[in-house]
Amino acid sequence: MAINRVPVLKRCRALGLDPSYLGYNKKSRRNPQRSNRKLSEYAMQLREKQKAKFIYGVLEKPFHNYYEKADRMKGMTGENLMTMLERRLDNVIYRMGFARTRREARQIVGHKFVLVNGKQVKIPSYLIKAGDVVEIKENKKSTQRMKDVIEATSGKLVPEWLDVNLEGLQGTIKELPTREMIDVPVEEMLIVELYSK
Repeated sequence: MAINRVPVLKRCRALGLDPSYLGYNKKSRRNPQRSNRKLSEYAMQLREKQKAKFIYGVLEKPFHNYYEKADRMKGMTGENLMTMLERRLDNVIYRMGFARTRREARQIVGHKFVLVNGKQVKIPSYLIKAGDVVEIKENKKSTQRMKDVIEATSGKLVPEWLDVNLEGLQGTIKELPTREMIDVPVEEMLIVELYSK
């Protein structure tokens, strides 16, 4: 299994991203090097793709598969792609506030902490549907790790498409997210242009 070991702040600086989109409240002390060189069209498209991949923690092959699936769906390909990435189980756990970062959410799912509709799911890329109930296993709710996480994320804003009970560590997907509900700074049309060449 491929593991992404890229230093988060360094990558954020390179992509011009605020670490808060990844759940990190650290700030880099280094001043970014300002380049006066104008980016080519391809460079801008590639940067947007790398941003989306980095934010959601998806590698190239699965990301391309998401794009192809989004292309076959009805509606706009870029919006479909962002919605599918947002529906990943590791992202939903992060959005609900059951993990501090998406990387931690991925680990929580992989360590079999999560039930979807009462069944254990250990696949971070599992796509949730409207009406699904996502919760942390009963015997894992009282662990020190989960207590620390809830303490750290208690003030976090939960998106409107989720209904969350933080005390019970349970949440319901009220509806599938639309592009307007997703606060990720990615220009998805540039990704579509890149892949449609």
